[in-house]
Order: sequence, then structure tokens, then C-alpha cells
Amino acid sequence: MTGMRFAPKGYGGHRVRRAYAAALQPRSHLTPEQVRRDGWHEQHMLAVSLDDHRLTWPERELVRQLGERLYGKLPAVREVRND
Repeated sequence: MTGMRFAPKGYGGHRVRRAYAAALQPRSHLTPEQVRRDGWHEQHMLAVSLDDHRLTWPERELVRQLGERLYGKLPAVREVRND
């Protein structure tokens, strides 16, 4: 049968947006830094490590406070003694 649809008009098929289709492509060749950069530019999401050497102490403290406000406190880290 011609003209038979499996999804309503505007869903699926050739109508998939380019950005969505690009997001489905594997990106195994990207470094973690490139993934974070792309996430910032494409999705407006920021992934920041508290251990990032590029941040100053006030910037790390701001990131820590934002993380705690949004997601709760980090679990307490206990040091392991090597006797």
C-alpha cells in the first residue's frame, strides 16, 4: 500500500531534526573535555569537577555550593590509614 503511515505526521522518518539525529551518532572519538564543551554549547549544560586546576578557590567553592544546593551534600570522605 502506498501512503501508509506508521506514525502521525511530523513524528519520525525524515522529519527528525538534525540536532536530534546528530545526538544519536556515536561520539567515541571525542575526549571527555570535548564532550563537556559540546554539552555546554549544544545543551547549555555544565559539567565541572571540583578538582579542576583551572578554577580558583572561590570558583571551586561556588561550584561546591551550587552542587550541594541542587543535589545535596557530598558523602563524607574518610581517609584510609596505611599501617
